[in-house]
Amino acid sequence: MANGHTHHQTDVVIVGAGPVGLFAIFECGMVRLSCHVVDVLDDAGGQCTALYPEKPIYDIPGFPRVAAAELIVRLKAQAAPFKPVYHLGEQVQALEAQTGGYWRLSTSRGTTIQARAVIVAAGVGAFGPNRPPLPGIEAFEGKSVFYYVTKRELFRGKRVVIAGGGDTAVDWALSLAEIADRVSVVHRRDKFRAAPESEARLKALAQAGRIDLVVPYQLHGLEGADGQLTSVVVSSLDGAVKKIDADVLLPFFGLSMSLGPIADWGLGLERNQIAVDPATMATDKPGIFGVGDVVTYPGKLKLILTGFAEAAVAARSAYALIHPETPLHFEYSTTAGVPDA
Repeated sequence: MANGHTHHQTDVVIVGAGPVGLFAIFECGMVRLSCHVVDVLDDAGGQCTALYPEKPIYDIPGFPRVAAAELIVRLKAQAAPFKPVYHLGEQVQALEAQTGGYWRLSTSRGTTIQARAVIVAAGVGAFGPNRPPLPGIEAFEGKSVFYYVTKRELFRGKRVVIAGGGDTAVDWALSLAEIADRVSVVHRRDKFRAAPESEARLKALAQAGRIDLVVPYQLHGLEGADGQLTSVVVSSLDGAVKKIDADVLLPFFGLSMSLGPIADWGLGLERNQIAVDPATMATDKPGIFGVGDVVTYPGKLKLILTGFAEAAVAARSAYALIHPETPLHFEYSTTAGVPDA
């Protein structure tokens, strides 16, 4: 990994080290383009690493089921032979056009990278949890209040309160019911915004006494000391208050997402996504391409699978831009092979 306060030159800068950004390294490597990769998170993997490393993904070709973290390990291994340079824990702040068709990218740590092409693979942009407005919650965060589950085992034998009514809340309630001492789900109404079969399983477990459904209630307060919860206080819509004994609170109220400085780059945006031409993945700025969930075009499917295909298109478009005098001879990977790592 590179350190900050340095200047680098490369063919392509990839903004975002999630699954699609990682596969873009491989695709660029296959057309002999060198890459630097910048991501604000401290580890590669994007949401797969930060939000749901143990969650299974079922729609990656060739993997009937793969944990998100395992997918990232394999994508990094696939990219490794092309020797990408990672700048992790750095936010891209400025992107400026230079003479000769180059772009100059600056990060929060003072790193500058000059490249002929930029591939924006920023996913949903910078993301963070929507925090419930509970006084003093900061003292418990990271100790007994968690916004993501990265290791399911941490909750074995614990009294867990889950707040929220979407897929994340329901999925983790079902999963943690297998290992926790007690799981209580707090939601402001009886109906959940989750997959119907998941909601049916949740209600069946509640009927069997395996999960407590605390509905219609909402979070009201926290009790505990030194960062350790002892109980979660909830209130009904008409003001009735009750306490739930708890070791852990998992509030799942979604993510607040923002493109951050990318929104100031002057790219054509539609509803906070970057508009691209799906034939080339080009934005309206020559030399800047977009792939994955951050982009939009008619018929766009928000799947990792789609992002992988977009990365292949963007890499070839970047090659055509950087080497206009040498048309790319199309080769399948079985013919081209890859360098030894």
